[in-house]
Amino acid sequence: MRIWLCLLCLLPAGLWGQNSSQVMKDYLWEQQHKATTRGNRVRLMMNGRDKFEDMFYVFRKAQRSIHLEYFNLRNDSINWAMFDLLSRKAHEGVEVRAMFDAFGNSSNNQPLNKHHLDSIRHMGIEIVEFDPIRFPFINHVFSRDHRKIVVVDNKIGFMGGMNVTDYYIHGLPVFGPWRDIHMQIQGDAVNELQQIFLKIWNKETHQQLDERKYLNLPTLTDAPGGQLPPSAPDTANYFNMGSRTGVVPNAIHDSVEIAFANREPNVTPRAVSRAYVAAINAAQDNIRLINPYFVPTHSVYKALKNAIKRGVDVQIMLSTKSDIPVTPHAGEYIAYKLSKLGGKVYLYDAGFHHSKIMMVDSLFCTLGSTNLNSRSLRWDYEINAYIFNPGVTNELNAMFEKDKEKSVVLTREYWHRRSAWKRFTYWLAHLLTPFL
Repeated sequence: MRIWLCLLCLLPAGLWGQNSSQVMKDYLWEQQHKATTRGNRVRLMMNGRDKFEDMFYVFRKAQRSIHLEYFNLRNDSINWAMFDLLSRKAHEGVEVRAMFDAFGNSSNNQPLNKHHLDSIRHMGIEIVEFDPIRFPFINHVFSRDHRKIVVVDNKIGFMGGMNVTDYYIHGLPVFGPWRDIHMQIQGDAVNELQQIFLKIWNKETHQQLDERKYLNLPTLTDAPGGQLPPSAPDTANYFNMGSRTGVVPNAIHDSVEIAFANREPNVTPRAVSRAYVAAINAAQDNIRLINPYFVPTHSVYKALKNAIKRGVDVQIMLSTKSDIPVTPHAGEYIAYKLSKLGGKVYLYDAGFHHSKIMMVDSLFCTLGSTNLNSRSLRWDYEINAYIFNPGVTNELNAMFEKDKEKSVVLTREYWHRRSAWKRFTYWLAHLLTPFL
């Protein structure tokens, strides 16, 4: 029976007599044993300013615990503003734990060094590196923790594509604005984010924290979105915003169904890639996709190709700017192949678009930490939320349409403006797809 269900999930959704949203929910339940949680509240954050304003506000309301899991924390202004705030909460008795990936930290140009970590610990914050890089260094190349998760009192969670770095607010001279998306979640879905954090925390620290202590805690006394309390001068000054009075918050979506695809090496190694393929196979009308490192594995590429062939309107947005030199060339070559089949490719040129999202049929979407490359899909710890809500999906679709105004279409004419040598280097770059 399970084999038949697996085969059926690969068929175009229209053959089921169900819409794509229901097909995807059935797939997650039957193949990944992931039931959706209902009744969640979601707010999208379309830029770093929105994320940090909202997250800092929620930190101030914390009563019991604040848990952070990030790929990259830097020695910069936004991190020290955050650590100052977290230190105040720790002195109020809130348990504050932060984990960051050792490779993610060492690969940035402003890493947290040992004396920084000692200072943070003296502030009352428990902070650990995931898989510290030690000799022999090759042991640490694979299975990095690329997730971005925050859980406050087990009632409010944050996840998406943003780390904690100040260029999410200020941009970088070489790229201009750094474009990315995050979201805030309230509701039962936060339980799973908490469990994911506690599992990796216990694995790395051997503390064996009892999850029963942190699940199903009382709700926060104040939902975010109101005025910052007078005791928040650091946050107000950092953003130069005074207070949030009169600020119109991003749309709040109620009664949202959410399920997570969580990639844990050696436990659920294909969870994220298979969920992406199932979502693409479920599409009946349209797919909108943005990903910064578009060098998909064979299964994802094949699913996109088949979607185009069966008449689905597939539109892909890539960034012309990137922090990894080879990837844009490889991604553009692969995307151009899809455009020749009938897909439409937009090259975003108003900064670095680091968002990792896909919208299907205006019915559901996915948002998370996963890049469409071999490292994310085959090696790293990753998490994506599957959000079954037309309101959330169409908010992302509206952003996609707006960003098309800052993009150029990758047409045959545009492609052939490049020299033959440059096109050859793009082809050569795409051969490295299994290693990117």
